[in-house]
Amino acid sequence: MRGDSTTFFAFADTFAALNYHKTNEGHGWMGLRFQMQPNGDFNDVILHVNLLDNDNNLQQQAAGVLGVNLIFACFYYSEYPAVFLESLMDDLSRDRIQIDMIRFEGAGFSKVDNRLMSLLLVKLGFTDAALFGPNGQNLQPTEVLYKKNAVVVRGRFRPLINVHLDMINTGVEKFMAEPDVDKDNVILITELTLQGLKDRYADDNAEIDEKDFLDRVDILCSLGQTVLISNYHQYYKLVSYLSKVTRRKLGVVLGYPNLEYIFSEAHYKNLPGGILEAFAALFSREVKLFIYPTLRNNEIYNSKKFSLPPNLIDLYEYLLANNKIEDIENYNKNNLEVETDSVLQMVKDDVKGWEEYMPVEVSAMIKQRNLFGYTARPDSV
Repeated sequence: MRGDSTTFFAFADTFAALNYHKTNEGHGWMGLRFQMQPNGDFNDVILHVNLLDNDNNLQQQAAGVLGVNLIFACFYYSEYPAVFLESLMDDLSRDRIQIDMIRFEGAGFSKVDNRLMSLLLVKLGFTDAALFGPNGQNLQPTEVLYKKNAVVVRGRFRPLINVHLDMINTGVEKFMAEPDVDKDNVILITELTLQGLKDRYADDNAEIDEKDFLDRVDILCSLGQTVLISNYHQYYKLVSYLSKVTRRKLGVVLGYPNLEYIFSEAHYKNLPGGILEAFAALFSREVKLFIYPTLRNNEIYNSKKFSLPPNLIDLYEYLLANNKIEDIENYNKNNLEVETDSVLQMVKDDVKGWEEYMPVEVSAMIKQRNLFGYTARPDSV
């Protein structure tokens, strides 16, 4: 029989290309179901693509090239996921297409972690943001966020400790209390940036430790979090991206140090309009910041205790008066005295009592899987 010596495949795609009036955004789905050996089980590769050419014919051409690349990659690079991804862009450029979701399924991909594939999409510049759910399944951002109220909490989560959980819970509580938020239609997103996945003081060229990345997302997913990996180091870029995906109100929960970062004009020198251009995106009509306080020298710093240069005071007062920035007030003050980096070092050294600084589920997982360099001391076993 032919099946004894042949591997079969089925290709499918569906696209909405640019219309005549150019009033829509081209995008679509593409997938391949195939065998890696004759009579073998089938495997699937499914991806979502945004078409960026400003011409319908060019978009069709780009989709065709990508389809050929996908078929080739499935049959020749299926054992090398990183090479597989890179080959999808052969004879294409990143200003023509954007791949914001890819999913590998089947026995032949049993060793492929789809969360790492999301990370790789962002690292390679194929997209600026990728999303996956609590089950580790890669998600298409528009499908998940469309017509949803979203609240985003950015962090390093290395590891997730009590102060992070308090920040998430109190931030969501504040957001849900907003009168224009549909409480039954809210999604919480925990965000990890590429820079945040590196060592704290690493330069832009530093590599990301994939084991460390998986340690973090294992914990986040175990707590039911939907995780966004992004290359949006600047908050205004993150908000611009999310505002394209959903028109509903957005909440951004951030610590006081990030409020200081946002109001530092040095970060906007590359923009013609400087800080005003950035703030036009960051503080658009449906966005609000919720500030989690910081403890410094036994004093609590929040939006009310925020020193600014004279030229920014009026701008800041305007944002406060228009309800664009609000403090989180029902926080646990005891958590403010704990530094994440200190807890991480305690975990690595197995210092007695480190478990009390994090949720029980997190400490149990760290011990069970030896996450974040944890190794139990002989006298603690």
